Amino acid sequence: MTAQLPQSQTTSSSDLYEQDFYLWIQTTVELLKQGRLTELDLENLIDEIETMGRSEKKALRSNLEVVLMHLLKYKYQAQRSGSWRATIREHRKRLRQALEESPSLKPYFDKVFGLCYDDARLLAADETELHLATFPEQSPFTPEQALDPDFLPEL
Repeated sequence: MTAQLPQSQTTSSSDLYEQDFYLWIQTTVELLKQGRLTELDLENLIDEIETMGRSEKKALRSNLEVVLMHLLKYKYQAQRSGSWRATIREHRKRLRQALEESPSLKPYFDKVFGLCYDDARLLAADETELHLATFPEQSPFTPEQALDPDFLPEL
């Protein structure tokens, strides 16, 4: 027995996408399960899949920037905070999970490491109110150290 589609017969898939996104997802999943590929709203489906890929990359960059910023703060600010260690741990965990779930993101991680460091350096200067020159122009941390759950820099 085939499951009924949640979509009404009078609503096109592209109209449904605009009117009720969750219902559009349910309908799309059911069409895929039933192999009714010619009825799919391919334009919006492709757009959503591309958006998912961009979101994964954006999350990876964001988590990497947070780790690098907090490592800089930990290394260069005399007064350290336990919350910084917790933040480093949490965002490393997110990075590890992202790379475990999508190993193909590792080359992207390596590619954007320097760019993320540049942003993290600016953020660290803003948050610590230390002069930007306090923080080296090139990352004092390797990509491996950024991911290493046991690594914390010394003063």
